[in-house]
Amino acid sequence: MKIQLCIDAKLRELGKSRYWLAQESHTHYNIIDKYCKNKIFRYDSDVLLRICTALQCEPGDIIKLVNRQ
Repeated sequence: MKIQLCIDAKLRELGKSRYWLAQESHTHYNIIDKYCKNKIFRYDSDVLLRICTALQCEPGDIIKLVNRQ
């Protein structure tokens, strides 16, 4: 199993951009971009909290467990 973030899907659902998320979450755009592309190996709980707060969602709404194949 591996963790997959579904931030881009949530952003599309809300009609928002990564730039908007970076501004709202007070997080550098480069970090948001890495989270959106699933290029993160160690998840920062503070960053996830800020992302969830900006998106007005729960962590389970953007974090999925998928089978590794």
